[in-house]
Amino acid sequence: MFKLFLLCALAVAVRSEVPEEDDVLVLKKSNFEEALQAHPNILVEFYAPWCGHCKALVPEYAKAAGMLKAEGSAIRLGKVDATEETELAQEYGVRGYPTIKFFKGGDKEAPKEYSAGRQADDIVNWLKKRTGPAVTSLTEVTEAEAMIANNEVAIIGFFKEAESEDAKAFERAAESIDEIPFAVTSDEAIFSKFEVSKDGIVLFKKFDEGRNTFDGEMTKENILAFIKTNQLPLVIEFTEQTAPKIFGGEIKSHILMFVPKTAADFEDKMTEFKKAAEGFKGKILFIFIDSEVEDNQRILEFFGLKKEECPAIRLITLEDEMTKFKPDSELINAESITAFCTRFTEGKLRPHLMSQDIPEDWNKTPVSVLVGKNFEEVVFDPTKNVFVEFYAPWCGHCKQLAPIWDQLGEKYPEGSDTIIAKMDSTANEIESVKVHSFPTLKYFPAGDERKVIDYNGERTMEGFTKFLESGGKDGGAPAGEEEEEEGDLDLDVSESPASMFGVGRRCWLTGTDGRSSHSSHGSEFQNIRNCIIAIKPSYKYPELDGPIVNVYPAHCGELIG
Repeated sequence: MFKLFLLCALAVAVRSEVPEEDDVLVLKKSNFEEALQAHPNILVEFYAPWCGHCKALVPEYAKAAGMLKAEGSAIRLGKVDATEETELAQEYGVRGYPTIKFFKGGDKEAPKEYSAGRQADDIVNWLKKRTGPAVTSLTEVTEAEAMIANNEVAIIGFFKEAESEDAKAFERAAESIDEIPFAVTSDEAIFSKFEVSKDGIVLFKKFDEGRNTFDGEMTKENILAFIKTNQLPLVIEFTEQTAPKIFGGEIKSHILMFVPKTAADFEDKMTEFKKAAEGFKGKILFIFIDSEVEDNQRILEFFGLKKEECPAIRLITLEDEMTKFKPDSELINAESITAFCTRFTEGKLRPHLMSQDIPEDWNKTPVSVLVGKNFEEVVFDPTKNVFVEFYAPWCGHCKQLAPIWDQLGEKYPEGSDTIIAKMDSTANEIESVKVHSFPTLKYFPAGDERKVIDYNGERTMEGFTKFLESGGKDGGAPAGEEEEEEGDLDLDVSESPASMFGVGRRCWLTGTDGRSSHSSHGSEFQNIRNCIIAIKPSYKYPELDGPIVNVYPAHCGELIG
C-alpha cells in the first residue's frame, strides 16, 4: 500500500515539474498532456528560434505570463519550439511562426486561435475575456483605480441599475472587443471619485486627453464606434505591436509621416503632425513611421520613397483598391498637413501614381519595357495587340516565367502587329489597371475599344501562342471576371524578399494558380489580423479565418518552407 502511494506521489511530482523560462512553460511532446492536465487554460506559442517575429514577441509574452502569475490567475502561457517538436507542430496545423493557440478547459482537440495584438496587455485582456465575463463588476474605488492604472485603455460603465437596457447594451459591446478590459459599477463612491453624476460610459487612457465620455444613444453600435474612435492615440507609431490596432480599426484612410526618430527636429515635426490630427479624429488615422528602421524599408519602397527623402508625408486609403496620395508641398507643418487632409476629405486630390523613367531602349529588345509614363500610349495603340506581364523583381514565379516570356517576344519581332511587353509593378502604377498578384498577364487587343483580357491559361509557350492566335479567346477572360481558385496554398521559399525586412527566412503566400499575392508577405494563416497584407479581398484562402483586409506591406509572420 505504501509503495503504491509512493508511486502515485512520484507520478504527481513528475507531472507538475514542467520547466519554465520567465514564467512561460516550456512545452514538449513528452509533457504537453501533463501540462494541460495541471493547467487547463494555456495559451501556447509555437515558434522557431530563427524567426524574427518570435524574437520580437518574447519580452511581451513573458511580461503577460508574469502579469497573470502575479495576479494568481490559473491561466498560463507556454511555448513550443516547433522546429524541434515537429510532431506536435504538425498535430496542431502549425504553418507559420509564431502560431498562437489557446487551449481552454484542458481540451486539446479544438484550440482557439489567438486573435489580438502582440503587447502584454492585449494578451492578458484577450485571455481574461476568453475565460471570464466580458464585463467585471467594480465595488471599490481601489478596484477602479487599479484597473485604470494597469491598462493602457480601460472602459467603465457607470450604471445605477445594473440590469438597465443601457447596461445591457454596454455588455453586448464589451463582448465584441477582446483587447480592452470592460467594467461596470453602480457604487456611489466610484461615481463620485471619477466625477460621474449620471449613467454613462467613460474610456480611460494613458495618452492624449486621458479620458473620453460617451455622449449619444446607448446602442451596441454607437458604443463600439465611440471606442474605436478614441482607443488609439491621435498619432500612433507603426510597429509590429501596434499594427493589429491600426489595421483592425474602422478608419481606412491613413496619413503617414515618414521621419527618422533620431532627427534633431523630430519632436517639432511630431508636434505639428499632432496639431493637424486633432481636426480629423475619427476620419483619418495619423501614423508616423521611423524611416531609419530596417523593417520599415519595405513600406518606404511601397510608397516610392528612399530614406534620404524623409521626412515625407503620404496618404493612403485601404478600401477595395488601395489608393495613394502625395502632397504638393514638402513642408511638414500643421497648416500644410491640414490643407492636404481637407482636400482629401473633399475629394479634390488626384491619386499619386509611381513611374520609372522611360528607358532609352525600351522597345529594342524582344520584350518591350513599359513604365507608367509610356504604358497608355503603347498598350492602347489601336494598331497593335499588346500582351503584358506585370511582375515583381523578387517574385520567384516571375523569374521562372522570364525565359518563356523572352522566347515569346522573339516569336513576335519588331514590326509585327503584336507586342510582348513587361512592367515592374512594384515601381510603376496604372490607374486603369489594378494588379493584385504576380505575375499578372493581360492582353490589350488592337482597336479603339480599350479592351482588356486577362490570361488564365497555362504559362507555356504553347499556351501563350494559342491564346494570341485565337485573339485572346483560348485561355482568356474579360478583365475582372477571372475565377479565383480556392485550395491549398503553395509556398515559394527560394525567392522570398528576406533582405527587405532584415529577417532571416520568409516566404511569399501563393495561391493554387501559382501567383504570389501582391505586396503581401507570408503570414500566420489563422491570425490574419496580425498580418500586413495587400491582396484582392475576393481571393479566398481556406486557411485564413476571418476577413482579409487591404493594408500596406510591412511586418508579418513567417511561414514554414
